[in-house]
Amino acid sequence: MPRQKEELILENHNRDGVDRRGFLKCMAWAGTGALCVVKGGILRSYSLSDPSALAAGASNGELAFVQISDSHMGFNKPANPDVVATLQAAVDKINAAPVEPAFLLHTGDISHLSKPAEFDTVDQVLRSAKAKQVFFVPGEHDVLEDNGQQYLDRYGKSAKGSGWYSFDQKGVHFIALVNVLNLKAGGLGSLGPEQLDWLQDDVKGLAASTPIVVFAHIPLWTVYPEWGWGTDDSAQALAYLRRFGSVTVLNGHIHQTMRKVEGNITFHTAMSTAFPQPQPGTAPSPGPMKVPADQLRSLLGVTSVDYVPGRHTLAVVDSSLD
Repeated sequence: MPRQKEELILENHNRDGVDRRGFLKCMAWAGTGALCVVKGGILRSYSLSDPSALAAGASNGELAFVQISDSHMGFNKPANPDVVATLQAAVDKINAAPVEPAFLLHTGDISHLSKPAEFDTVDQVLRSAKAKQVFFVPGEHDVLEDNGQQYLDRYGKSAKGSGWYSFDQKGVHFIALVNVLNLKAGGLGSLGPEQLDWLQDDVKGLAASTPIVVFAHIPLWTVYPEWGWGTDDSAQALAYLRRFGSVTVLNGHIHQTMRKVEGNITFHTAMSTAFPQPQPGTAPSPGPMKVPADQLRSLLGVTSVDYVPGRHTLAVVDSSLD
């Protein structure tokens, strides 16, 4: 099965995911890796397989970090019988990068069944990363037991509510959101009024020039509602962020790379380190997608992000594991 080429697709979305003219989405489903940069309001895509174009499109930033997602530790079906090996391959790729990231963001589904041994294994693998600090948000697979208390005990002891929090790094404000609790099969994610009130309060004292990075598990834009790929009250959260000049929203959950730019907000969903899922609407339902073994790692990967002070957007680069 040949890799599908990256392509720019004109889409019509408004803030609630309802069709409307005027927005541009960059979609690179096959995981070959791409850098998307907004310059003068135009989204440009650079293939990682073209070093000269990549060098022309990206600059070294003062802050670099890496997003990993959907490790699904404990999964052992034919789509990937060895998720430990592919998570380790992701860490090896991060460690071999020319720029050492300041930290890692894990955007959920750390485990597959919320088992203590699954969390233990992920913690052990991530200890081999050069970047020792890891920030987590939960996926729905991490809160299957006791409404996520085990997740909080491990990763959210200083968090608010069900696990939301914020922090600052080199002038960038990071916001971790939780949208996976009380999730019904095929239903949209939800933030809830308590978390939304906290978010409004968290950002109200920030200058509009502050770069914002939001990370959560389920996308904060409606990718495909029929499969629950979206968050039903995300419009309210995004309303609190529209006064900022640069907002980057990072998510997992859908196991493939999709991007959308809407005004000052760039949305980006990441590949999984465990298994791919089908493109929206190309299968009866989402779920692990089996591909030939020699192609699996081309559909898995990590996301690196660079911040350059004075630039409007952050450079987001996807890299596959092959």
